[in-house]
Amino acid sequence: MTTCGLCERELEQGYLCPGCTRATGERLDRMPKLYGALAAFLQPSGRRPELGRAQGVEAPLPVSEPVLNLRGPGGIVGVLEDWRSAMQADRGWGQPAVRGATEDRVRAAARGLSLNLEWIASSWPMAGAFAEEIRDLERSVLSVVNQPERTRRLGNCVELMADGSQCGAVLRVAHGVTEVRCAWCGAVWPPDTWMTLARLQQAATPPAGAPVEAGAAEGHPSHA
Repeated sequence: MTTCGLCERELEQGYLCPGCTRATGERLDRMPKLYGALAAFLQPSGRRPELGRAQGVEAPLPVSEPVLNLRGPGGIVGVLEDWRSAMQADRGWGQPAVRGATEDRVRAAARGLSLNLEWIASSWPMAGAFAEEIRDLERSVLSVVNQPERTRRLGNCVELMADGSQCGAVLRVAHGVTEVRCAWCGAVWPPDTWMTLARLQQAATPPAGAPVEAGAAEGHPSHA
């Protein structure tokens, strides 16, 4: 009996469970699109040179260093090509050809790994480390291209639970949303309840400098 190298579920054989194998394949399939999506975030300020100004007078455009790193030699393309190279070496194959523009190399490396994913999951001791780095790489990209939407705190969910206590989870509302659903208990709070929730929150907020109950963390029910 072994365990999955990513989620640590018990396996009868192999190195990745079916779920982690499938998720890794989906991440590999998304890599070329994620690489392309990063291009729009290279210049975070969005400044452009003014028309008619001499090029030598313009200050260089700002560049987002995290995005540049992900799109550079040690980023997406480097991670994928290094793993493809290691996989082929352990299979006794020659080294993969590296040619074309970076986006073409990302596509080729991701496809090469995806086509061998069944062998990786069943026979490669490095499968867990490989799947973990691919997951972390995707998370790094998504932290740039899928930045969380700004929300406003409404207060705490006052839905009564089975034991008679209040849920207590923090409720947040995004711009344009017409109702809020508690992520903890599932209770729905329409707009006509928001002022009540806000007043309850203000009444429950301790004065400045008052001690805070240990273990009360925002985003988690108070009774958890």
